[in-house]
Amino acid sequence: MDDLRTRYLGEIAGAADEVALERLRVAALGKKGEVSLRMRELGGMTPEERQVAGPALNGLKDEINAAIAAKKAALEDAALDARLKEEWLDVTLPGRRRARGSVHPVSQVTEEVTAVLADMGFAVAEGPQIESDWYNFDALNIPDHHPARTEMDTFYMAQAEGDNRPPHVLRTHTSPVQIRAMQERGAPLRVICPGRVYRADYDQTHTPMFHQVEGIAIDRDISMANLKWVLEEFFSAFFGTTVKTRFRASHFPFTEPSAEVDIQCSWEGGTVKVGQGDGWLEVLGSGMVHPKVLEAGGIDSSKWQGFAFGIGIDRLAMLKYGIPDLRAFFDSDLRWLRHYGFAPLDVPTLHGGLQ
Repeated sequence: MDDLRTRYLGEIAGAADEVALERLRVAALGKKGEVSLRMRELGGMTPEERQVAGPALNGLKDEINAAIAAKKAALEDAALDARLKEEWLDVTLPGRRRARGSVHPVSQVTEEVTAVLADMGFAVAEGPQIESDWYNFDALNIPDHHPARTEMDTFYMAQAEGDNRPPHVLRTHTSPVQIRAMQERGAPLRVICPGRVYRADYDQTHTPMFHQVEGIAIDRDISMANLKWVLEEFFSAFFGTTVKTRFRASHFPFTEPSAEVDIQCSWEGGTVKVGQGDGWLEVLGSGMVHPKVLEAGGIDSSKWQGFAFGIGIDRLAMLKYGIPDLRAFFDSDLRWLRHYGFAPLDVPTLHGGLQ
């Protein structure tokens, strides 16, 4: 065994690479290796001989394994040193710049609108974008003959042959979320409903898919005066200046009385400036919630009343940040997104400023 130890430890120490090292391991400790064959001979020895030869063979085996592991580590270190000497890297060079994304103006303005209205006590409610005909039209007191229910204005979902039920639609407003909120939460109620809506229209100020935020407040003594205060406070906080509003009588099936709301503005060099001048710009529709709509939401209209309003988020973004064409919002133009986009950490808050 002394001869085996001397020979194998010498050959291991002189091994040039890991292939030679593995060959030595198999020759010594493999199934037919010299040390393994010696261990098989233990069965033919007397108990006294085994007591001497057994520990010696196990010690030799452990010694060879340890020598192989140490030599393998030394070979790996030597290879790494050689690689470090051959390869060269200038660690003083600046790192590669990674492209940074930006927050889309629609997402940013949605957060700004939510921050302002949340400060007034409005909770956020959400609902499905594919709605039933009842939630999208009937519950909102929109009659069968109303132009909004035609295929020229509304996207209807395909139906299986023989299915005579009213087809589902891509929601044309977020008002169905108000019905669902009334059914789930009851009165009193104060929620806003931001989200995507869909209408068959496409030009400089209309797209087939756009974004709205609608608000509803229901209590026992709510009036149009409360509506006017909420809207003026909202616009003043959102635009960062005092904004006056003007109400004009209008008609919507889901509110009675109804009003179009204009905000004070001026036109200078083709640019709109909100909160100054003698001009007026229509921005939203509003009114007192129709009793039939309250009843559809499961609320007793003889005890409760409320107001509702709806604002286009995309148009608010156009007004605040000077974006001329609504269609550019959805063109996926990286130059446009870099110009109008916001840094991810520009989180809008009332105390920190809404940009």
